[in-house]
Amino acid sequence: MRTNRTDIMQGTLELLILKTLSRESMHGYGIAQRIHQTVDDLLKIEDGSLYPALYRMEARGWIASEWGASENNRRAKFYKLTRVGRRQLDAQSVNWERVSRAVTRVLGAT
Repeated sequence: MRTNRTDIMQGTLELLILKTLSRESMHGYGIAQRIHQTVDDLLKIEDGSLYPALYRMEARGWIASEWGASENNRRAKFYKLTRVGRRQLDAQSVNWERVSRAVTRVLGAT
């Protein structure tokens, strides 16, 4: 039985991208696929959200890109995490943990 996919909450896409790129450099389609695989397709990442996020993150210096060949020998832009991006990942991870704990407390309140 396939579960319905959920749109990503605002503000979490960048964190997911940063975490995915902390493992290895990837092209945009690969980033989306890796996230889908990691969460068993429970989250939906649209191209209309992914690529603008990648461009914003590159403009902020969190990621860098270079052209290369994909697995099927097509030209693709590969993204990698920068030092600034790694610091941003650390900061956003801490914030996510704090927010997650707070939401869990509210949902568990009687």
